[in-house]
Amino acid sequence: MKLQVLDISTNKSTSAEVDDKVFARDYNQSLVHQVTTAYQATGRQGSKAQKNRSAVSGGGKKPWAQKGTGRARAGTSRGPIWRSGGVTFAAQPRSFAQKVNKKMYKGAISVIFSELARTERLKVVKEFDIKDAKTKNITALLKTLNLKDVLLMTEELNENLYLSSRNLYHVGVCDTQSIDPVSLIGYENVVITEAALKKVEAML
Repeated sequence: MKLQVLDISTNKSTSAEVDDKVFARDYNQSLVHQVTTAYQATGRQGSKAQKNRSAVSGGGKKPWAQKGTGRARAGTSRGPIWRSGGVTFAAQPRSFAQKVNKKMYKGAISVIFSELARTERLKVVKEFDIKDAKTKNITALLKTLNLKDVLLMTEELNENLYLSSRNLYHVGVCDTQSIDPVSLIGYENVVITEAALKKVEAML
């Protein structure tokens, strides 16, 4: 298939040939959901920790004699029913990571790119000509493209592009090495450079 490539400086368009196996795949909702859920789960911190009755300080001595006091028997003052006692089913640090095969992950990324291209939400530009870190540069660029909610993607991270866009709401920047499914589906549009497009095609 062919995608339109816009040269922002001259406002002229050319076309780029891309592989149908990467950018024209049928949408697979279950695959995208599984990979996206796994990606978000893997990002969870999982450091929550509570103390059970054995981890709480104190409680080594039997509070009172087993018999003769008239009180309920007790072996420790750190049981779950006691004030300052341990938690019954104490949470422990754990990993929420889910294993996803490389083939599945690449397939999900390819399916998302295909859906973006099919719905005309994938825009290809020759390059981002950002010479200095000024927010007005990105504002002018988005005005030219008539876009608001957008992810800007380059072959390698462009520092000026990143610094220029970080104050703008709903504008993200990433390079081809840091592509993830959540970012791709989290923005209404994706604007990618021609060089990055070729690199993504080679990666997938």
